Amino acid sequence: MKFEADIFSIFDEEWALLTAGTPERFNSMTVSWGGLGTLWGKPVATVYVRDSRYTLEFMENSDYFTVSFYPEECRKALGIFGSKSGRDTDKAAETGFIPAAVEAGEAAGKAVTYGQAKKTLVCRKLYRQRMDLMAMPEDVRAEMYADGDDHNLFIGEVVEIL
Repeated sequence: MKFEADIFSIFDEEWALLTAGTPERFNSMTVSWGGLGTLWGKPVATVYVRDSRYTLEFMENSDYFTVSFYPEECRKALGIFGSKSGRDTDKAAETGFIPAAVEAGEAAGKAVTYGQAKKTLVCRKLYRQRMDLMAMPEDVRAEMYADGDDHNLFIGEVVEIL
């Protein structure tokens, strides 16, 4: 597997979609926080999901998730995926994004991406932890978590790149 990217801007500046669930029932959200690297001798992707996000229940209940990256012309659609909830909106229908089940490999039938993606990382969930606010500097807590909407950290082994 080979994935070339500017790891310091791919999430923050380009954004990505995090998708969890099965082809029959899934949800996606835009993420601008994340990381790529190596952990436990495996290629991994790390993503963060707030307690308030509908995607959290899909992440908690799924063994696989995808992180997909898009061309710049999809920026408006990514904004919709990041600002509206799948509880209330069919974001794929609203954006015109075409859901695509992962069809091969160990995640076949267990993960979803979108036809518009230029690259998708298919990840097997390895770890989940609620972030400990007391382990953070006070300025970070004050700026990022004043509303009490904490993040959950998820690490997934990248098992395939589409």
